[in-house]
Amino acid sequence: MEKDYFQLRNKVAVVTGAASGIGYAAAELLAEVGASVLLLDIDEQKGNQAVQEIRERGFQAEFRRCNVTSKSDCEEVAHYIKETYQHVDVLFNNAGIIRRKTVVDLEEEEWDAVIDVSLKGVYLLSKHLIPLMDKDRGGSIINTGSGWGLKGGDKAAAYCAAKAGVVNLTRAMAIDHGPENVRVNCLCPGDTDTPLLRDEAKQLQVDEGDFLKGSATDRPLARIGTPRDIAKGVLFLASDLSAWITGTELVVDGGGLA
Repeated sequence: MEKDYFQLRNKVAVVTGAASGIGYAAAELLAEVGASVLLLDIDEQKGNQAVQEIRERGFQAEFRRCNVTSKSDCEEVAHYIKETYQHVDVLFNNAGIIRRKTVVDLEEEEWDAVIDVSLKGVYLLSKHLIPLMDKDRGGSIINTGSGWGLKGGDKAAAYCAAKAGVVNLTRAMAIDHGPENVRVNCLCPGDTDTPLLRDEAKQLQVDEGDFLKGSATDRPLARIGTPRDIAKGVLFLASDLSAWITGTELVVDGGGLA
């Protein structure tokens, strides 16, 4: 039955930026449907807490610290997965940061940080984990893009550049690795109630409540997204229901781009 297509029993899923927000919600949902989930993040305290919460509900999860901009960290994760699980079925490249500044106001190190975490991180972890995706089992990679990877946004030059890069990197990866039975898609969320979104209000020096309200009223469904809303898109792209979908963008934004 089609409802079984959403099951990920006996599958291994890796989620970056998994200590909070969209990453945590995705890790939780993937675990709920049977996957063994490896949560990666630089925040060890929140990451271990996230794993504890998932395990207390009877699901399989563990945490490892990983800076996705570090080649050695990504290599160590790949080695650990090979030794522990032997393979990877799902990779959710979700880690990202934002700096709400124009190119004039951005410092070079801020530009580098946004590009490195949001774009280079996708490259590095994919480089080391794709070889662990078995051709017979197949693999699904989901990269977190953004609505601002498909259109421009104000005071977010580095973020827009990074996410547009993620969108086209996704297409290139889908072409290259399709023959290996690896699907690669891009999930493009709209404004979602996460620590990242609330931090944007601080960066812009605006009232958080007004900022969130404004983000909601600008879209047809008249609310901002929840991390769970986005996680459901991750599950769809990770599951067999999307078995013939690769190289595309799934926009989950309450109609914001419409």
